[in-house]
Amino acid sequence: MDPRSPEGHGPRDAEYWAAKVDRVHVSDDLRAYGYNIEGRRIAGPMNGFGRMWQRTYTADIGTAATPERVVADWRAHFGDYWPTMGHFHGTVSAIKPGDVALASAGGVPTGIMVLYADDTSFTFITPEGHVVAALITFSCETSESGGTVAQIRMLLRSSDPIFEAMWPLLGRGEDIFWRRTLNNLAAAHGVYDVTVRAHTECVDRRRLWKNWFNVRYNAGIHTIAHALTGPLRLRRRKTET
Repeated sequence: MDPRSPEGHGPRDAEYWAAKVDRVHVSDDLRAYGYNIEGRRIAGPMNGFGRMWQRTYTADIGTAATPERVVADWRAHFGDYWPTMGHFHGTVSAIKPGDVALASAGGVPTGIMVLYADDTSFTFITPEGHVVAALITFSCETSESGGTVAQIRMLLRSSDPIFEAMWPLLGRGEDIFWRRTLNNLAAAHGVYDVTVRAHTECVDRRRLWKNWFNVRYNAGIHTIAHALTGPLRLRRRKTET
């Protein structure tokens, strides 16, 4: 069967995918937060450095809302469900394919691009310099008992040797972060005593040494450099005015 649309102009699900881009660009009103990703390429798991992990988090949030309703709410209020250890910047209101959104965790600003989004799922891909090179999918489906199950599934590698060395700490932080996100999502739909189930599997123990030079984009290093050069940028602006 031909997966193309009846008109023959492209795949049936083309509207759900982001257009191909070479570089990520940040809107002018978010440049103050976007210095770590402006002009960066997107970087999936095969562009990272460390061992590759698949991590899955699920929570049954009952029958209060359908999968479609929960995903629509999740897309519209994505940052509201993040725990206080992270912050979602910007004006992204519906998580549409191709959107670039900025986020920070632990004081390090970075961001994501929306690769795919439909009625029951949406997927982010990370840019160069992010802590991880990853694909992260947020989805909902109907369970056998008729309830709605929310899921976060990610395929990731640490981006560079520095982040790989820090992975025991960073990985635990990620684990806490996404568990709390699902707890917050469930609470928003009236479920306050939800059990978040987690499964982590190492699917590739190799470190991709050909990508060791990713360290030049390391968001942590760039954030420190940005802070140290702040007075110089301020002086330059005053001189120009």
